[in-house]
Parts: sequence; C-alpha cells; structure tokens
Amino acid sequence: MKKNRVVWYILVGMNLFLLLLTGFSYLRRLKLQEGIAEKVIRFHVVANSDTGEDQELKYLVRDAVGAELARVLDGAESRAECEALIAGRLDEIAVTAEQVIAAAGYEYEVNAVLGDVDFPAKRYGSYRFPAGSYEALEVVIGEGRGHNWWCVMYPNMCFSGSVYEVVDEEAGESLRRVLSAEEYEKVLSSGDYRVQFRYLTFLNGLFDGE
Repeated sequence: MKKNRVVWYILVGMNLFLLLLTGFSYLRRLKLQEGIAEKVIRFHVVANSDTGEDQELKYLVRDAVGAELARVLDGAESRAECEALIAGRLDEIAVTAEQVIAAAGYEYEVNAVLGDVDFPAKRYGSYRFPAGSYEALEVVIGEGRGHNWWCVMYPNMCFSGSVYEVVDEEAGESLRRVLSAEEYEKVLSSGDYRVQFRYLTFLNGLFDGE
C-alpha cells in the first residue's frame, strides 16, 4: 500500500509539473506571436468562392491592388507610416478591386478593411508565421467564402513592382530588421513550437514485482 501511495504521489507530481511546463510553453508561444504581430502588417485577399473563375479573379484583384500599394507604400519607413497610408486609402483600394472585377464581367462588391484578423499558422516562402491575430489589410470579394491569398506587406515581402510569391533575400532581410533575433529565428525555423517531453522510464521499475 505504501509503495502504491508513493507511486501515486510521484504521478500526481509529474502531472502537475507537466501542466506547469505546458502552461509556461503556451505563454511563451503566445508572447512570441504577439511580438511578431506588433511589428508586421499582412495583406489578405479572400475570394468569393472556390470556383476556378472566382479563384482566378482573386489573383487579378491581388495584382491590381498590389501594384497600387507598391506605389503608395514605396519608401514607408515604419509600421505606423504604412498603417496610416493604407487606412487613408481603403475606399480607393475597394474601387480598384471592383474595377478589375467589373472588367472581368462580374458584379461582386468588395469590402476593404484594415483590422485584426485571426490566421492559422501559415507559411510564406521559407517563413512560417505562428497562428494568432495580426493586423491586416483584408480585401474580401463578394461573399468571401473562397480560399484566400496572403503575404506580409510590412515589412515589404509582397511587392517588387508587382506581387510575387517567392520571398527574395532583400525581403527576408527587411523582416530580420524589424523582428527580434528570437522572433526571426522562430519564423524562419520549421515552425514546430511544441515542447517535447520524455517520460521518466524509472517509473516502470516501481511496478515490478507487485
């Protein structure tokens, strides 16, 4: 009985330790994500639906809005400056998107907003951004029920005359300059933020010979 009680205390202690360690790991990951989110602005285009036509339209809108933003944001030296430039042009961004849509023969309305958006963990080139809330320019086409496209617009990882999918060395360096060393390392890594635990194998021996 005494041996069983010792084993029970050990197991309870281990569970409490693992809970505390897991909680600490979660808070550390949350702080890391929040630190990254405070320094970037994302660009998010959501298609009306997942039909081939609507998905192609999403890319046409991305390219048109991206070309406009590349010109407007050229030379923006801070997140606050980029944010202000975008916020002052939301109506123009929506109009640009609607003109592209109309030229393609559709009548979808466009909603362009700058605000907090919840993202799952997503990879962009060699970089993987942890899940969480990020400020983003979100351009929603029609019902906004289709797959989306996204990039990081501040620091500039989207625009080089036009929108591109491949993150080049200069874009990577712009991200390095705004993030802390730890944040940059985590975004550049595999994105596995889990803490791995090994069970203490000596516990097996406590049950032997019962």
